[in-house]
Amino acid sequence: MSGLCDPNGPVKRAFDLLWATISLLVLWPILVLCALAVYLDDGRPVLYVQTRVGRGGRLFPFFKFRTMVRNAERIGAGYEIEERDPRITRTGHFLRRWSLDELPQLFNIMRGEMSVVGPRPTLAYQVETYTPHQRRRLEVRPGLTGLAQVSGRNRLTWPERIELDIHYIDHYTFWLDLVLIARTFGILLDAGSVYGEGWTRQAGGKGHSNPYEERS
Repeated sequence: MSGLCDPNGPVKRAFDLLWATISLLVLWPILVLCALAVYLDDGRPVLYVQTRVGRGGRLFPFFKFRTMVRNAERIGAGYEIEERDPRITRTGHFLRRWSLDELPQLFNIMRGEMSVVGPRPTLAYQVETYTPHQRRRLEVRPGLTGLAQVSGRNRLTWPERIELDIHYIDHYTFWLDLVLIARTFGILLDAGSVYGEGWTRQAGGKGHSNPYEERS
């Protein structure tokens, strides 16, 4: 398989490292400001670290700026989350609106756990409900953005998102990644797709919505 067409190849990994390095060098003042805003609004911890499922089913620590009150998954609706959820902090609303809470995932990319483009990482109990076909989305590193995110984001049902992820894997090229990255910047302006139907309602009660996700 050509390096430009291998979703797990050295070309994609080299690009991930280059993108994450440049992004961290350019965006570090924004990361500092976001961390400071979270701390001043609701104290520590600044980061929300959650175990997610990566390539091949391997678990990894997934980094985000904390946008909800501490222990939010144990309060109210649990893992379900909606746009006017009272557990979201004032700073959290702003960070989520512009997807700034996702910036710490640049460190996940540097660590080799994520890619710039790929299926968004999900929780272990969600993966347990996958069919063998749906498990194919674990064939590549999860991404900061992906085909599902630029094709409707949370307006899509979970089965639709998974099918788009598999389509991405089957039709991957380096040039496709560049197109998806470019399209992502336009999606960030669309506040209406930040929140969507939860995992519980779409999975027939077999799981939960992805807390604090699923956004590009």
